[in-house]
Amino acid sequence: MQLAYTILYVENVAASLAFYSTAFGLERKFLHESGDFGELATGTTTLAFSSRQLMRSLGKNPQLARPEAPCFEIALSTPDVPAAYAQAVQAGAKAVQAPEQMPWGQTVAYVADPDGFLVELCTPMG
Repeated sequence: MQLAYTILYVENVAASLAFYSTAFGLERKFLHESGDFGELATGTTTLAFSSRQLMRSLGKNPQLARPEAPCFEIALSTPDVPAAYAQAVQAGAKAVQAPEQMPWGQTVAYVADPDGFLVELCTPMG
């Protein structure tokens, strides 16, 4: 098995794609003509977005993300966490935790996207 993609349930897929492009420099890979599903080019796996409305129409009950009580996070690796953190906050991300050196040597920061999803910005491991 390999991880193929992660899907975040958001209010506005096009707006989420635009935010992630501006805040993190990720390129839009695909946006369905309905506007209810889109993907970003993120390497060997894909970060995708689906509208909460679409999920409700499919019988799901998606919940809102809460950065103060996250149930998961996505992590984006970069060699310059402070610059990535500043760019994300300037693009509209909510600052959660400023860049900090971890005991294992990695630099880590956290922001929340406009839908409340927690995003870790970190230096590569090892």
